[in-house]
Amino acid sequence: MKGIIYKSTGSWYTVKAEDGSFYNARLRGKFKNLGLKVTNPLSVGDFVEMNIDPLTPTEALIHAIAPRTNYIIRRSSHKTAFGHLIACNIDQSILLVTLKQPKTSIGFIDRFLISCEAFRIPAVIVFNKSDLYNEELMEEYLYLKDVYTPLGYTCILTSMEKENGLDELMPLLYGKTSVISGHSGVGKSTLVNKIFPQLALKTDIISGHSQKGKHTTTFAEMYDLNADSKVIDTPGIKELGLFEIEDQVLSHYFPEMRKLMGTCKFHNCMHTNEPGCKVKAAVEAFMIAPSRYESYCSIVFEKDTHR
Repeated sequence: MKGIIYKSTGSWYTVKAEDGSFYNARLRGKFKNLGLKVTNPLSVGDFVEMNIDPLTPTEALIHAIAPRTNYIIRRSSHKTAFGHLIACNIDQSILLVTLKQPKTSIGFIDRFLISCEAFRIPAVIVFNKSDLYNEELMEEYLYLKDVYTPLGYTCILTSMEKENGLDELMPLLYGKTSVISGHSGVGKSTLVNKIFPQLALKTDIISGHSQKGKHTTTFAEMYDLNADSKVIDTPGIKELGLFEIEDQVLSHYFPEMRKLMGTCKFHNCMHTNEPGCKVKAAVEAFMIAPSRYESYCSIVFEKDTHR
């Protein structure tokens, strides 16, 4: 029997079979993850093959996984040599960010976009909590929109509390499998509640001391918007360490740098200290946003905190 994983809790998985039935499933023995070193062998969105447990008809044993078309992965916070799968087989990613309560760093946004670029996954950046924006924050939003829109990333301004911007976001969800990601406290669960009011997912307030969100979603879970539209809600990501992306190819995942590939004086240019670098020249000419170049350098020199 074939199915797709709708929820992963670590050792047990909620799987929807082709006939629409749901099963509590677990892995049969050891499971090789197609060459990936990951802490979670299966992820929401994975297509699997399973057998119904003859002793418990509501349970099943997973014995095979179908090849993935793509996945979003981050470095494990516990085992640095391993990755942690966020979601698999998706059509687009919805990254919720906030400029206040809590503030999402540019470095975090760029790291997430790099993860999407690795598999050419279209990304939508949703700037939430616009009801908290003063004139300065609105100017920051407009600047970031001007940075990311020309790179092919759709930017939407929303306020989940005021339900502003939903009419622009909702049409993008139809006919696709979308994963919603971001820091804790940026409004992911609130957004899912707006999409699926019947779920009444738990939301929480921001910690007054740290101004960082409290985790409300513990496990990734997928929901059906309609027959051909799915939304994956994910736990808040505190840090986003890149996984299996070498420094030598990092610039390939910056669209504005990719356009300049092969134009530098040296074919192995790292775009840092080399003479005749077209990327650095583009930064100096403001053809590449300084914030993007700073993100690139911080990853190459490992000066940031993966946030």
